[in-house]
Amino acid sequence: MMISPTLPAELKAALDGKLQGFSRTDAAQRSQKISTAYRAGGTSGTIKSDADALAYALARMPATYAAVAASLNALTEMAPDLAPETLLDVGAGPGTACWAAAEAFPSLQDFTLLDANATLSRLALELARDSTRLADCRYLPGDAGANLAEVSQADLVVASYVIGELNETDQRKLAETMWAKARHALVVIEPGTPAGYARILALRQQLIALGAYVAAPCPHEKPCPLTAPDWCHFSQRLPRSQAHRQIKGADVPFEDERFIYIALTRTAPATRAARVLAPADVGKAEITAKLCAEGGLAITKVPRRDKAAYANARRWRWGDAVIAES
Repeated sequence: MMISPTLPAELKAALDGKLQGFSRTDAAQRSQKISTAYRAGGTSGTIKSDADALAYALARMPATYAAVAASLNALTEMAPDLAPETLLDVGAGPGTACWAAAEAFPSLQDFTLLDANATLSRLALELARDSTRLADCRYLPGDAGANLAEVSQADLVVASYVIGELNETDQRKLAETMWAKARHALVVIEPGTPAGYARILALRQQLIALGAYVAAPCPHEKPCPLTAPDWCHFSQRLPRSQAHRQIKGADVPFEDERFIYIALTRTAPATRAARVLAPADVGKAEITAKLCAEGGLAITKVPRRDKAAYANARRWRWGDAVIAES
């Protein structure tokens, strides 16, 4: 079952509760400062106070949640029998990925979060305190890389928007350790920028060499068929609440989060599916779509005269899996 890109009711209620008495103007200024630092190559070290952590969560949790939800949806579509009981959230921040994983996998019973930022970990535990699923989650403070070496394996390991904070050597070390800790699957999400794509591509190549299979978005373990300046990324639209618009300084009632992800599994996916790499071009005579298929990059044209295929192709959305009919 596909999960929604919007925040779960429990999480939204917890955030709304924290927002009471919190100046939205102050939150907007703090979140802008943090975003500027991130874009300049900074880390979560910019988030130093409880007010910083809350401002960051209010501004970024909805979009991060939407990207993680879309990535987990892609994994479950390709690995429908996956039923993890234990989760390891690496670089967990305010716990966003844990909330998405809890929605995607009712089987999850045990949640362990790793992050070096004590302020974010405190907020994560406060947000989860009254949750029916996450109230007993464990948050291990200190360096995620060091802690990761000490913790037990988990059925599912998730790392969202974290490897970009590391240098290339540490990225490789973290990737290898995360894969070693993933009993069944590893999902890594990064911003949908050329740099984020490059990081995911390097991790993909590294872990395929260690025996990983790609469940999504790629339908194969071969080299990526895209060539610069093109790069693989996806987009998830999510609604903005009034508070979210005020904190982001935005007028439109929605946000489009651009992201790139990789979902790796220990066993080969039962199904392989082509992936829609860009919005399809719907013309009067035909639909044209760019797909990543098992055989490589394919520009697929579906003529209007093939009514059934045309109607099906009209439903294709950027990022969708397209399973060939037998």
